[in-house]
This record gives sequence, structure tokens and C-alpha cells, in this order.
Amino acid sequence: MMDLKDIRIGFAFTGSFCTFSKVIAELEKLTTQGADITPVISYSVDSIDTRFGTANEWKTRIEAVTGKNVIRTIADAEPIGPKCMFDILVVAPCTGNTLGKLANGISDTPVTMACKAHLRNGRPLLLALSTNDGFGINARNIGFLQNCKNVFFVPYGQDDPTRKNNSLMAEFDMILPAIEAALNGKQLQPVLI
Repeated sequence: MMDLKDIRIGFAFTGSFCTFSKVIAELEKLTTQGADITPVISYSVDSIDTRFGTANEWKTRIEAVTGKNVIRTIADAEPIGPKCMFDILVVAPCTGNTLGKLANGISDTPVTMACKAHLRNGRPLLLALSTNDGFGINARNIGFLQNCKNVFFVPYGQDDPTRKNNSLMAEFDMILPAIEAALNGKQLQPVLI
């Protein structure tokens, strides 16, 4: 296992709220490995209360785990590139909306701006999918991004093939090995689980 001590990780959350408990458990693992983590949140995460918790509850929990304030505006995310703030940027969960924006060069949220700013430095971007239309309209965006330099995926599969046959979800417990692989310029295999 790679030593993550002093590895600078940007960790971005987008609005697949049902996955937050699993993702935060992985965030906690990264902090115990000594990683220096800076959280980034989308506007949805910053403002929407759901049956899974309030925006303030999630922000408080994320900040408690990382020990840092969340980056929550485009203006605060833009310096990520010029300052070379991260060795790797993880987007977990990465919604279909965010996938579509990344595939089409749209940077209109703190998370998509963080991705754009980070990629300009030629450093790895790791996406952990959570989308109901991964085998639907977003299939083309996944395919496009899987062929982009420095873009990697946490292995993923169908989370409910019977009731939601287009839905894809990352194996969130594989974030750590996927980070290690991406930092070495490799896609963790197999991608489809």
C-alpha cells in the first residue's frame, strides 16, 4: 500500500446524497493514512437539504473529517490550478450532471472549476460515479472521459440492474487503491465490476 502521508488530495462532493455516508467513510480512511485533504462541494451540496441530511450537517461532517473549510465557490476553486494545490483530485460521488459538464468542458460549479483548474497541471482526476443514467444518455460521456488523458475512474458497476438498469455506481471502498493507481498513471482494473 502506498504511503499517503503528505499527498495533497482534493476531494469533491456532488449531489448524489444517498452515497454520502459511504463516501465519508472512505474520506476518513484517507485521513488515517495521513493524506492532506481539501474538500470541494458543488452548489447542490452547499444548499440542498434532503432525507439523507441537511446541507449544513454534511458540510460540518466533511470539515470535521478533513480539518479544512470546504471550497464552495467558483472563485475559491479557480486558484487550484495556478497554485498546483493537489497531487490528485477525487470527485466522489460524481453525478451524471457533473460527468456531462466535464465531458463538454463546462465549469459552472465549484467542482467542475476545480476539475478544470486541476487538469491544466497534467495531474490525475479520479471520478467515482453515481448516476442513474450511466448506461443511458451518460454512457457517451463516460466513454469520452475514459479516453481523456489524466482522467481515471474508481471501478464501477450496476447498483440495481433489475429496477434501475441504466444506473451505475462506483465501488466506493476502492477509492484508496484507485488513488494509488492514478497517482502512478494507471487505471485500476477491472473498471467494470
